[in-house]
Amino acid sequence: MRRIFLTLLLSLTTMPVFAKGERAGEFDYYVLALSWSANWCAIEGDAKNSPQCDASEDHGWIMHGLWPQFHRGYPSFCHTAKRPPSRGMTNDMADIMGTGGLAWHQWKKHGTCTDLSASDYFALSRRAYETVTRPLVFRKLDRAVKLPASVVEDAFLKDNPLLSRNEITITCRQGYIQEARICLSRDLTPVPCGRDVIKDCTLKDALFTPLR
Repeated sequence: MRRIFLTLLLSLTTMPVFAKGERAGEFDYYVLALSWSANWCAIEGDAKNSPQCDASEDHGWIMHGLWPQFHRGYPSFCHTAKRPPSRGMTNDMADIMGTGGLAWHQWKKHGTCTDLSASDYFALSRRAYETVTRPLVFRKLDRAVKLPASVVEDAFLKDNPLLSRNEITITCRQGYIQEARICLSRDLTPVPCGRDVIKDCTLKDALFTPLR
């Protein structure tokens, strides 16, 4: 019984943690999450009939979100007196986030924890997105390919010389390249990611689908 208890305790101390309803403005750094739109559509977006996945769209690396992060864990759904964004404000983010619905969700879950107004949070998110050069090589694909996830990381490092390997992580989901997650300070300069953020995908044959 004691061995089972110790095993459970150890597992709990190594799991990522998050705090729900924390006080706004209390966090250590940001995680900028960039998602390859075509892969997200293949995994779940098509089934949801998301407008992001319409054939007329030309999304490549879109911004999933800008997330306040602790050195271990992250806050979410924080208490804030800031007014929520208008529909027009969230719709204006669709060019880099795919849909206004995603922008609204990101405000509720993450933006409320920044202690910024909704307009300032979205402005900061756009600046963060623009600070990172998204590798153009992936926009040139004309067919689906399988590649090591490390190739995606190398492409970001090549096109962003100020970025170090411990400041970015590539994640996978259901066999696809999912996201590039880049850790940034409050003034949007690259910083080392915390241990629970670094989740490097180790697949050697991750799927990467072309633009539609």
